Amino acid sequence: MKILYGVQGTGNGHTTRARVMANCFRDMGVSVDYFFTGRPSKNYFDMHDFGEYRSCRGLSFVTEHGQLNRLKTLQSLQFGEFIRDVKQLDVSGYDLIFNDFEPVSAWAGKMAKVPVLAMSHQASYLYSAVPQFAIQPWHRALIRYFAPADIHLGVHWQPFDKHIIPPFIPYEAEQEQCASIANKVLVYLPFEALESVIELLKDFPDKEFYCYHPEAQNSSRQHIHLRKPSRAGFIQDLKNTSGVIANAGFELSSEALKLGKKLLLKPLEGQFEQQNNAQTLASLGLAQVMNYLNAGALEEWLNSSMEHSIFFPSDPHFLVEWLVKGQWHDVASLHQHLWRDVNLMFKKVA
Repeated sequence: MKILYGVQGTGNGHTTRARVMANCFRDMGVSVDYFFTGRPSKNYFDMHDFGEYRSCRGLSFVTEHGQLNRLKTLQSLQFGEFIRDVKQLDVSGYDLIFNDFEPVSAWAGKMAKVPVLAMSHQASYLYSAVPQFAIQPWHRALIRYFAPADIHLGVHWQPFDKHIIPPFIPYEAEQEQCASIANKVLVYLPFEALESVIELLKDFPDKEFYCYHPEAQNSSRQHIHLRKPSRAGFIQDLKNTSGVIANAGFELSSEALKLGKKLLLKPLEGQFEQQNNAQTLASLGLAQVMNYLNAGALEEWLNSSMEHSIFFPSDPHFLVEWLVKGQWHDVASLHQHLWRDVNLMFKKVA
């Protein structure tokens, strides 16, 4: 079987999930090509797991000062270029398009009648049993048509529906490796202005903040340690931090939950997925939420002790075997197998 794996590259969460899958595909000898859209090619980093990957512009959104700018997003959409990219992407040699909310490969597969199987957090919102705090009917239509697929697997923190699978987190929460340093806090707020983040953190000198940001260079301002994007460095700091301050992306929240790190989330304003993630985790008692860079909320969270650990699987071999067998409509067995060892939170979502 030959697979084209389309990955949404706007944030780092989709790439993180694809990296786990890429290592498994390689270990199992499955032939996979990788295709990324959503950011300029020069802005990808730590991409060696994907070999000779391809990328193009695709469709993405524009953010300013921690919120989605709808007008600039609309102005930035180059539909003519998008249509050309879809037509120019030759998918005739592939048996399957495996897709993580990436529109060019999804539409190319649909037009060429190559099966498209989606696996994304966004796909989970197509199923009514999944919490829908910030989801409107037009959001579900957007998800369906942004990156169309024949089968949609949603990735989520709980088994709300048979089409929902857990996230794969590629490292284990070994106590000796992940013991928390009490005054260390990891900060990842890439959609906020860097100086605004520094302003938020400066009045808490008893904490050592490790702040990763696209605009940062490795340096320190007293107790605030700025770090440029680095997957290896980020994971090392994540493992021994006491807590994580972040936008409400799905993948980082999942990593923090597996490692037992408390969460303070500032969802990207106007981005329905992040709004929904934040409210879902708050309802489950797994995170605190601030809707703006709020020093009072930060102080309350720093003094709290909400640490939870959920054992998400690290090995997607069973999923890859399921893909290769081609029995894609048998989602029930996949669902049951992947959730059987996950320790679940039973608090009812409000």
